[in-house]
Amino acid sequence: MNISEVPCTGVLVVEPMGNAGPFLVEAAGRMGLSLHAATHRTIHETYPAALARALAGVCFTDLSDPERAVDDMEAYCRRHGIGAVVACWELLTPLASALAARLGAPGNDPLRARAARNKIAMAEAFRAAGVPAPRGAVAADAEEAFRLAGSGALGWPLVVKPAEQGGSWGVSVVEDPGELAAAVAAATRYAVATPHGLPLDSRVLLQSYVPGEEYSAETVVCDGVAYALPVVRKDTTQGRYRVETGHSCPAGLSAELTAAVQHTAARAALAVGVRNGIAHTELKVPPGTDRPVVIETGARLPGDNICEIVEAATGVREAEAYLRAVTGRPPLVAPTRDEAAAIRFLLPEHAGVLERIVVPEVPGTHSEIHLRPGDTVPEPADSSGRVGHVVARAASPSEARRLADLAVNGTHLKVN
Repeated sequence: MNISEVPCTGVLVVEPMGNAGPFLVEAAGRMGLSLHAATHRTIHETYPAALARALAGVCFTDLSDPERAVDDMEAYCRRHGIGAVVACWELLTPLASALAARLGAPGNDPLRARAARNKIAMAEAFRAAGVPAPRGAVAADAEEAFRLAGSGALGWPLVVKPAEQGGSWGVSVVEDPGELAAAVAAATRYAVATPHGLPLDSRVLLQSYVPGEEYSAETVVCDGVAYALPVVRKDTTQGRYRVETGHSCPAGLSAELTAAVQHTAARAALAVGVRNGIAHTELKVPPGTDRPVVIETGARLPGDNICEIVEAATGVREAEAYLRAVTGRPPLVAPTRDEAAAIRFLLPEHAGVLERIVVPEVPGTHSEIHLRPGDTVPEPADSSGRVGHVVARAASPSEARRLADLAVNGTHLKVN
């Protein structure tokens, strides 16, 4: 008998140590589900106390060894009667898909799961399904990148990104050939993904640059049926590195364009094999058009506390929708609130050692600091350079963004 034939009360999270972890913990508690983790013993030792206490059990395994990990997790799930699997990181979503298939539990297509992790396979899946996406080419090294860029087929600027990585790590926007070598070096410097030491595809994806405003949209899929979740506006830095500086919900789009973004995001999710789960899709809308272009998608909950601002603005609980999909229940996606929320990230101007950070108290906002004085602050070239964030709630998107910006602009941040 498949585990899916038994009423599901337990869920295994393939590494909850991430931004989505606390949202899954909260959702599981509301739904009466016991939450278990799959991780390495040394990483479990670094879990925050609240996360460790919330778990009903832990499957210790080596997630960098897929065959062993699936065997270990299957044995653990059968021993504990666990009938659902979720993943927090896109690099681990193929493992979750393989495990769900082994258990006979609701999951994504294991034959397509790599396309939700690997951006080269993703581009191929988008082409096959007719999903609108940037033109692209694959390079193994800088020499091949120069040859491909020199053909003129992709135009300038170019986006250079690693085949496998997240959080804007290794992604550059280059204006001319003189910047290309450094961009390829940035994209290929990650041989493994921390903290599990997952081996990464070392190739580079070159893409045509798509101008326009940026948005994201989650799609929850249950038994192959896609349900649209709210659209979120994204703000980024300019220049070579495009690091997310904030998000706001609602996105401020017309009803027609909102529907177009949601429909396109759903097509992207289905193209990479999401069948029982959730996908976080990033899109841009070129100026003067109403046709969204998909930048990339991942078969996971969003990071950047997007779950928090979506719920604050609309009442939609994305982590709960995800858990409902993998436990065989129709997701609840209808908004129950008509408000607005925004998050802004605290980014230093340069790397160094954090000396001081003081965030002003602005009504309607709350803040969270990720680092303490004396901690090392990375170069603000990707999401690891953030030292904290501010969340604002208001009656309108413009007011929520204004309050969040007021708090961020008034923050005293000193890095030596």
